[in-house]
Amino acid sequence: MLGESMVTDAAYRTLDGVKLLESLSPAEREAVAAQCRWRRYLPGEQIIDRQSDSRDVFFVVSGAVRVVIYSLSGREVALDDIHAGGVFGELAALDGNPRSASVMTVGETTVASLTHEQFFTLLRGHPDVALAVMQRLANIVRTATTRILDLSTLGANNRVHADLLQLTRSASLTPEGFAAISPIPVHSDIAARVSTTRETVARVLNDLSRKKIVRRDQNALVVLDVERLSEMVEEVRGE
Repeated sequence: MLGESMVTDAAYRTLDGVKLLESLSPAEREAVAAQCRWRRYLPGEQIIDRQSDSRDVFFVVSGAVRVVIYSLSGREVALDDIHAGGVFGELAALDGNPRSASVMTVGETTVASLTHEQFFTLLRGHPDVALAVMQRLANIVRTATTRILDLSTLGANNRVHADLLQLTRSASLTPEGFAAISPIPVHSDIAARVSTTRETVARVLNDLSRKKIVRRDQNALVVLDVERLSEMVEEVRGE
């Protein structure tokens, strides 16, 4: 790949921020890091190609990646964004089947990878890590269930509302106590996650702004009324 490069500086070859490995001792994480293949990618580069037979498991050391599927018409459907400390590629490593999705970098990103054989050795030797993998897979199933429900029962406008509500859960708080989503969500990214168009996302955000539910600041989309946004989603979901 054009922008792919090796990470040679030992100071950057650390897995201390990887949540999956937090049960390991510092020495054990160093030993895993020493086995890894380290690579740095530029924004927008592909790390995994859907339907490929590769089985490596990747740890996101810095930056972020997006898990995507493309329709026959070329439309992008974003399944997940995985930030520093996350992991991806474990499904193919575990079941031996082709990759279920493509993975692209969002910004400049550093990843460390293990072969599936090395990953299996790690799981066999450290039950706490194996349990963490099972918990992550359970979370993937729950998230997918919610996504299927939303796509089946919610209109496009309501899916945008639900996506914004999800983003508030990891947002920081302003001095006034409002949820600040930063950086400001890109319309095309929201559209890819909820299977709609950028124009629909823009229209929904403008409507929420007129209703004083959101406000666009210089560096953040501020949700002024999370409770009202939640009610709008729950009313349609029937929760």
